Amino acid sequence: MIPLRDDNPVRSTPVVTIALIALCVIAFLWELSLPSDAAEASVYYLGLVPAVLFGRATLADSWLPPPLTIVTSMFLHGGLMHLAGNMLYLWIFGDNVEDRMGRGRFAAFYLLCGVIAALAQALPDTRSTIPMIGASGAVSGVLGAYIVLYPRAKVLVGVPLLIVFYTFRVPALVVLGVWFLGQLASTLAAAPGQGGVAFGAHVGGFLAGVVLVRWFVRDRRRVRFD
Repeated sequence: MIPLRDDNPVRSTPVVTIALIALCVIAFLWELSLPSDAAEASVYYLGLVPAVLFGRATLADSWLPPPLTIVTSMFLHGGLMHLAGNMLYLWIFGDNVEDRMGRGRFAAFYLLCGVIAALAQALPDTRSTIPMIGASGAVSGVLGAYIVLYPRAKVLVGVPLLIVFYTFRVPALVVLGVWFLGQLASTLAAAPGQGGVAFGAHVGGFLAGVVLVRWFVRDRRRVRFD
């Protein structure tokens, strides 16, 4: 299922969501502007390398202190589809979460989920030298928050079958629940030290969002979870 939009209006312009998308797009355009060797180097210097983060390896030249790469890694992407997928989910689901939290809380929540997601991926193998980049972990936290706040909200999804593209309106609980189960299954099936998609970060970020959302919404005593 490919989410296209939700039927869930917001009360204000999602400034932080738009800013996060803009920063990721700008960073991607910067990556494209680099020569191939410099682009590869940027992934190691600005991406999260578990072995470097935990002091088990070093880079010849360091652009930033290793802990800061947890944040910079969230704004880099490995290709157009990687960027587009993350930004689509952030655009559809981020505005409502930002609306319930407020801009400052949402920004802090997004970054915190990203940090937790990165550690969820890195801690099982602290000797890994495979760099991790992408907003997927932080965006997964947003999805976790959305499923708690709006489980019954309708999401328009597209389902391609052969040459026909069907659309349906499905509760967010189903759309995001199926997504999470897919990520969990992929995490359990992944071989240790395997490169590719950081499924562990997706699962860690999602669970962080589910747990932390109630502490970030405005006026928790009066909030109603729909």
